[in-house]
Amino acid sequence: MTFARRWIEEWVEGLGQLTLLARDSIASLFTFKVAWRDLVYQIYFVGVKSQSVVLITGAFTGMVLGAQTYFQFHKVKMDTAMLAVVSVSMCSELGPVLTGLMVAGRVGAAIAAELGTMKVTEQVDALRTLATHPVDYLVVPRLISLVLALPLLTAESIAIGIGAGYAVGVYLLGIEPTYLWDNMIKYTITEDVVVGMIKAFIFGGIVAIVGCYKGLFCGEGAEGVGRATTEAVVFSSITILITNFFLTLTLGKIFHTT
Repeated sequence: MTFARRWIEEWVEGLGQLTLLARDSIASLFTFKVAWRDLVYQIYFVGVKSQSVVLITGAFTGMVLGAQTYFQFHKVKMDTAMLAVVSVSMCSELGPVLTGLMVAGRVGAAIAAELGTMKVTEQVDALRTLATHPVDYLVVPRLISLVLALPLLTAESIAIGIGAGYAVGVYLLGIEPTYLWDNMIKYTITEDVVVGMIKAFIFGGIVAIVGCYKGLFCGEGAEGVGRATTEAVVFSSITILITNFFLTLTLGKIFHTT
C-alpha cells in the first residue's frame, strides 16, 4: 500500500511539473524570447537529419500496406482500390503516427540526453546565474523546431509512402495504373490530409515537452541521464499512441460527420 501510494504521489508530482513546463514554454512563445541561432540549428537537426529515417519508414510502410491490401482485395476483384487504402491510411493515421514515433526515438532521446547532461554538470544552474531562463534558452527552440518540422516530415512520409505503394501496385503486382491512381484521387479527401497535419503538429509538441522535461528533471549521474533518455522515448511513444486514439475520434467527428 505504501509503495502504491508513493508511486501515485510521484506520478502526480511529475504530471504537475510537466504541466508547469508546458505552461512556461507556451508563455515564452508569446514573449518571443528565443535564441534564434539555436532555433535554426534545432530545425536543421530535427528536420534535415531525420529525413533518412522518415523516408525509409514511409516508403516501406507504403509498400507493405499496398501489398497486404492487394492480397485481400484481389479476392473480391477490387485490385484498383489498393492505392486508395494506402493513401487514406498514410494521410490520417500511419504517416503522422509512425513519423512521430521515429522522431521520438531519434530526437526525443537526443534532447533528453543533452539536457540531462547539462543538468548533471550544472550548466542549467549556470544559465540561471547568468539571468537566462532555461525554458527560453533550452526548451523553446526545441519546441518550435519540432512543431514546425514534424508536419513537414509527415507530409514527406505520406508522399513517399503513396509513391512506394503505387510502384508496388504497378510494377510488382501488375495493376492498371490509370484506375489505381484515379481511385486514389477519388477516395482521398482534403480532410484526411488536414487530420494528419493536425496530429503531426500535436505530436511534435509532445516529443519536445516530454524530452525536455525528462532531461531537465533527470536524476544525478550517468545513470540518471540514461534513465531519462529511455523514459523520454517510452513516454513520448506511449503518449503519441494514446493521444492518436482520442484525436482520431475527435477529428473524425468534426471532419467526417455529416
